[in-house]
Amino acid sequence: MKVSNYLKDKMYIFIIYGFSYLVIMLMLMAFKADSYLIIGITTILFLSLLTILLIDYFRKVNFYNNLFLNIERLDKAYLVLETLNEPHFYEGNLLYRAMYDVNKSMSENINNIQEHLNDFKDYIEMWIHEVKIPLSSLMLSLNNNKKLIKQLKRIDDCVLQVLYYARSENAYKDYLIKEVDIQKVIKNVSLKYMDDLLSQKIDFSVSNNAGKVLTDSKWLEFILGQIISNSIQYKRDTDSLVKISTSEDDEKTVLTVWDNGIGISKSDIKYVFDKSFTGENGRIKNKSTGMGLNICKNMCEKLGHEISIESEKGKYTKVKITFAKNKYYDVVK
Repeated sequence: MKVSNYLKDKMYIFIIYGFSYLVIMLMLMAFKADSYLIIGITTILFLSLLTILLIDYFRKVNFYNNLFLNIERLDKAYLVLETLNEPHFYEGNLLYRAMYDVNKSMSENINNIQEHLNDFKDYIEMWIHEVKIPLSSLMLSLNNNKKLIKQLKRIDDCVLQVLYYARSENAYKDYLIKEVDIQKVIKNVSLKYMDDLLSQKIDFSVSNNAGKVLTDSKWLEFILGQIISNSIQYKRDTDSLVKISTSEDDEKTVLTVWDNGIGISKSDIKYVFDKSFTGENGRIKNKSTGMGLNICKNMCEKLGHEISIESEKGKYTKVKITFAKNKYYDVVK
């Protein structure tokens, strides 16, 4: 709360006070009042005005300064009321009560919206599980029809992506951090995509030099699956190659997926983790939803992992997932 702005706001008081002072002085002069009386009255009026303004300013300054300072500090500014004491001046009390009523109404609306979202999420998850049963049955009954199986797998991948996206909003309820054998995760994901790799004539190799990492195996399989799926989708026409490798040191374990596919342009690389971003490659292939890498990024952050991507158009794409080693866990396990 700036003094200059406060004084500007009180300009009407200065005008009224100045006009009143002028009238009083004219009356005193008309009655030929003693000069000491005029000086005394002037001093009293000036000191009374100054005292009124100072008391009013310092009653308000702490409240408003705390209000704006706490709004800047809070990630959720609507919770600012919880950080403030109820003010003792009338205007501030009115503002406080108005903010309380607004905050209460907003909280009720948010709770209602959250309840509807949770119901919708539960319905989506139930629907996905119901859909996956006939999809699995169809794939088993179409062993000799590769084209239909390929399309069914695409549908299955899309359904799975929707499921994990719905879960990622409240992922803390759906993951458990523990020691996971990274070799087992790579094996499970490789088996899932082996038919696609073979049918697309993509050479696939795994070089595993790491042991266990702290993560959630189900989510890590999904993340790795999304990365491999992208490598298959954006492969080059001939001599395609996908390599998975791991490495570790005292501080971290790194899982790397490298492919020699069509690559990503420099203008697109910084946006690949953004929601719904498809970029130049998405327009070429016309299959991308732009959600896979966004879900991977969000989940890596929630699991405490780092994910990064580098690429050169027409040459390669490399995705790295970095798992930090938890020294505390090593001590207490």
